[in-house]
Amino acid sequence: MGQMLEVRSVSKSFGGTLAVDGVSASVERGETVGLIGPNGAGKTTLFNLIAGSLRPSAGEIVLNGRPLQTVSRPSRIRFGLGRTFQIPRPFAGMTVLENVLLAAQHQLGEQIFPNWLFPRRVAGEERRNGEKAMALLDLVTLTKLASEPARILSGGQRKLLELARILMTDPEIILLDEPAAGVNPTLLEVIIEKIAEINRRGVTVLVIEHNMDLVSRLCGRVLVMAAGRIMCEGAPADIAKIPQVIEAFLGGAPA
Repeated sequence: MGQMLEVRSVSKSFGGTLAVDGVSASVERGETVGLIGPNGAGKTTLFNLIAGSLRPSAGEIVLNGRPLQTVSRPSRIRFGLGRTFQIPRPFAGMTVLENVLLAAQHQLGEQIFPNWLFPRRVAGEERRNGEKAMALLDLVTLTKLASEPARILSGGQRKLLELARILMTDPEIILLDEPAAGVNPTLLEVIIEKIAEINRRGVTVLVIEHNMDLVSRLCGRVLVMAAGRIMCEGAPADIAKIPQVIEAFLGGAPA
């Protein structure tokens, strides 16, 4: 399979406090890996470093052999890295379909001259993007809401919409930030099923999550963070038996 994402001795400090302390980890192509740990463990900071919202104080992050330190967040999307957020914020006044279409990359129609010089190419691209967006809405079970404003969506439906938006960018790897948080049990089953299907389609997944049922069902491997460091890693069933992991979870509130 080969390593897709590598985090090499990465640290991040805020005002002298190390939120991420010399973390090294890797994700292989095709894996679904869980990142778990108590409140303040540094999980979200690590995600922000990988996604490009923050820059590391030390160490390097490598995607498909390419160091990312000087690569902007938008460029990381073009390199195949997508990221969702714990609380999705779609464009509330736009339709569900329009929200997905906005995520399309490198559109000719966004430029002035192609609209004049190659109108058929622009129209063809717009048609293909529309078909792709509708197919993704079908994947995440939101087809019937395509023409509705995004403001009407529930929290779980917004997470499904965010999945469709990320997939519109053709990612190779996606970072999922607590996809189970605030989701009712019925929609949670849909989200779990769709993440598994996305992974089967060849997309690598790294997920922060406190819902251990989701982690055990989706993840072949789990990284456990505490106090800014990777405490241990392994299969979910093995991780759940480690006393330090049990203590860390019992001693912390959800991040």
